[in-house]
Amino acid sequence: MPPSSSARRPRTTTARPRRRRSRRAWRHGFATGRTASGCDTGTVVQDSPSRADDPENPEHRRDDLTTEGTTSGTAPDAEVRASRNPYRAVLTLPGAWRFSAAALVARLPMSMVGIGTILMIQGIYGEYALAGRVAAALVVAQAVVSPQIARLVDRTGQRVVMLPLLAAATLGLGGLILCAVLRAPEWTLYVFAAVSGATQGSYGSMVRARWTHVVPDARRLHTAYSLESALDELVFVVGPVLATVLATSVSPSAGLVVPLVAAVVGGLWFLSQRATEPPVVVPEAGVKQRSAMRSTGMVVLAVIFVAMGIVFGATDVSTIAFAEEEGQKGAAGVILAVFALGSLISGLVYGARHWVSPLWRRFVIGIVALAAGVSLFFFVTSIPVLAAVMFVTGFAIAPTLINGNNLVQNLVAPTQLTEGLAWVGTSLGVGVSIGSSVAGSRIDAGGAHAGFEVVVAAAALAVVLVLVALRSLRRSADREDVTDGTPAH
Repeated sequence: MPPSSSARRPRTTTARPRRRRSRRAWRHGFATGRTASGCDTGTVVQDSPSRADDPENPEHRRDDLTTEGTTSGTAPDAEVRASRNPYRAVLTLPGAWRFSAAALVARLPMSMVGIGTILMIQGIYGEYALAGRVAAALVVAQAVVSPQIARLVDRTGQRVVMLPLLAAATLGLGGLILCAVLRAPEWTLYVFAAVSGATQGSYGSMVRARWTHVVPDARRLHTAYSLESALDELVFVVGPVLATVLATSVSPSAGLVVPLVAAVVGGLWFLSQRATEPPVVVPEAGVKQRSAMRSTGMVVLAVIFVAMGIVFGATDVSTIAFAEEEGQKGAAGVILAVFALGSLISGLVYGARHWVSPLWRRFVIGIVALAAGVSLFFFVTSIPVLAAVMFVTGFAIAPTLINGNNLVQNLVAPTQLTEGLAWVGTSLGVGVSIGSSVAGSRIDAGGAHAGFEVVVAAAALAVVLVLVALRSLRRSADREDVTDGTPAH
């Protein structure tokens, strides 16, 4: 990923003695081609003019950000403001608010494309079954290809990989809309849906990789990750409602036109910000780059995220079914928005605090709290009660996802961060698809509460998995001493 000097010389690191640092500190060292001991592990690949004197370069002011402020009369005041508003502290880092805002726009399609596809196909062709098959083709293609794209991004750079894929994604989604409007043969819908899903990439993973690059300390990185998780929830509060309103009030295809525009605008805005793009680190000669999923901890985490995805997917379908049984099908969108709103609030509150308890313990507590919350679905008897239960249960979601993403950072090498984050995101998506399908079958047979049984069973499975794998997860996540660039096991 970017930069070089006006003389077009590659930036490399030089070895110098350093004191032993924690795993987190090692990560920031590795990002510039240096291990905790000060030894070079790789060369930073450069392909654009130098940022050494660029005020937008996060490294330009790295020392200012990490030094106890006595160098200027305003430094202590800045520290006070940062302590009062941690989100201000991270968003005022050079270039931070711009790449975060761009990624927010680029992520809007992830909450709109699925439901928009179903509404468009059903509205034009009049078949729910066909709509489900086309949406499934899109989701499966994304689940299979997304981690591979993320791995390529880690090795080659965000802009180099994603610009061509953005063009392909535009072609895929645009082709899907056009084929549906023209009532083209069914097979054409599958083709363009698969192209659209396979080329979307993961802006959520890439924006978190940028935060890891620009944030100088672990406390503010926790806040930055919390901010992004809260923005994810905001996307899922706004996206489905917007897609539904557009598809039902404007035209069946309108629910996909908006995410198409958002993908193009947000993607180009994000990828144009080269000053904050993480540099590509080339491993030492002879060191084979392994998949992030070779880490035992990553496999465990991915399986847990699949179980969590089943919870979310089954909850969505069961909520719609329950609202329909109560004669208020239109209330389903509002209830799901309330679910996401609870998560959004908890994510912002959680990220504003510095936590000293072990990360793995907070992750386990979050899984248990989520399971406890969804168990209350058995006692739901009305729309208001369901909304209240989902709002409270939503408070367990964002902190758990934040902790899961932070665990990824501890489990993989810096050169595999985007891939690792994409794997857990894909696992969540796979779980959502499984949950929707299984809960749908149970609902057809036994009603909405049969769907809630799937939710509770999946949450219980997540608890069992996290407890069984606790020792492995704890050992991998808490390992402080790292001797090479391979993931912890």
